[in-house]
Amino acid sequence: MADLRNVVIIGSGPAGLTAAIYTARADLEPLMIEGEPSSTGDQPGGQLMLTTEVENFPGFPDGIMGPELMGNLRQQAERFGAEIHTAKVSRVDFSERPFRIWVGDPDADEPTHLARSVIIATGASALMLGLDSEHRLLGHGLSTCATCDGFFFRDQDIVVVGGGDSALEEAMFLTRFGRTVTVVHRRKELRASKIMQDRAFANDKITFVWDSVVEEILGEDRVEGVRLRNVVTDEVTDLPATGVFVAIGHRPNTELFTGQLPVRDNGYLVTLDGTSRTAVDGVFACGDVQDDRYRQAITAAGSGCMAAIDAERWLEAQEH
Repeated sequence: MADLRNVVIIGSGPAGLTAAIYTARADLEPLMIEGEPSSTGDQPGGQLMLTTEVENFPGFPDGIMGPELMGNLRQQAERFGAEIHTAKVSRVDFSERPFRIWVGDPDADEPTHLARSVIIATGASALMLGLDSEHRLLGHGLSTCATCDGFFFRDQDIVVVGGGDSALEEAMFLTRFGRTVTVVHRRKELRASKIMQDRAFANDKITFVWDSVVEEILGEDRVEGVRLRNVVTDEVTDLPATGVFVAIGHRPNTELFTGQLPVRDNGYLVTLDGTSRTAVDGVFACGDVQDDRYRQAITAAGSGCMAAIDAERWLEAQEH
């Protein structure tokens, strides 16, 4: 017989762990199912587990390593009584109450857990180029977040890969720090909006390499450059750089909820009226799985707090 929980939190990271801290302190005895490492880059603790130094999370004037920050949040949640399972949720059913959650075999007749309320904190994954060198160099000169890491590349030569608004926003931001910023795009025209293109073309620090793809990121322990292949001429060239930012988009981790919850056109979960509430009463969403605008650790943590308070008040209204 599946156990019945007041709150089950699916996913971890700053959003899920903050929700766990708040719901545990509210004596709701939450269960967090944090996920499992995978070959596609999924990681319990979220993207900060793949980050080196974090300097913009409030309260750490000297900075803190990403894994250490997540470890601290985990210990804090467990201190207040949150139960954390390292497992991957394979199926959910929000069509009836209590909500049903499967771990392991998604075709099993009986769910693994029952929940009066659910907080979704499965995050989003940065789209990568699919190169082996990315795994080796992520956090060592390779990044997917200029806002997070741009400060570390002062007076350096930087490459940004991508051609949409996100890529140009990253490039513009990085000109505050880098000596040069080179945007590499696989076509001869950008996908970005005209206003973003105009701003980028007018910036003397930004140059463009057209019709080119990154074949390899160079360097063993640190980024030393990129190997480019021109898709028209097939010519291969090496471009020296000490920073590479991949800006080809993010994918919210919402596959588990297909057909269960509404999503926006870009795949992010819909939350209602500035809250963490979803279209299903008693199901809440926080962090990058519903935030396509800010995508910062501190905003994820804040939305985890929102989801916990929303869930607590909802359960109280249900007289649980």
